[in-house]
Amino acid sequence: MTRDFTATTFVVQDDRTLLLFHRKIGAWFPPGGHIDPDELPDDAARREVREETGLEVELLSSRRPLGEVEVLGRPECILLEDISNDHQHIDLIYYARVTGGALSVSDAEASGFRWCSLEDLADEAIHEDIRVLGREAIARVGEASETPPLSTTAHKE
Repeated sequence: MTRDFTATTFVVQDDRTLLLFHRKIGAWFPPGGHIDPDELPDDAARREVREETGLEVELLSSRRPLGEVEVLGRPECILLEDISNDHQHIDLIYYARVTGGALSVSDAEASGFRWCSLEDLADEAIHEDIRVLGREAIARVGEASETPPLSTTAHKE
């Protein structure tokens, strides 16, 4: 059995999440892909969104200093996905909001896109895990938008 680490990001804007129709697999998925060697997972999540959609995003869980170390952006969950009989992906799932860029879907990756509302995510043509996590992402990003940010100012002596 071989396993690769991947990062997938549910991008939310205006109470909708972006799904791409994956050209190779022929199904609806959020932007994502393999984590490159020596790449940090949260960097991979943002990179994959930028490469596949042209959008810049802010992850719900972002980096912060903690003394002399750094706390990385935490995935919302981690999925173990069977890709073939002898290969799996360990998929780190992130939620994010759009902060910039212009939507320009990569033709190499996707043959279409759709912004899905909660109602749209009832479509059974979308895999169950994508429907469930998409709904959760919309709710969580909406909640985060209503909550004032925590102070990230560090006291230095």
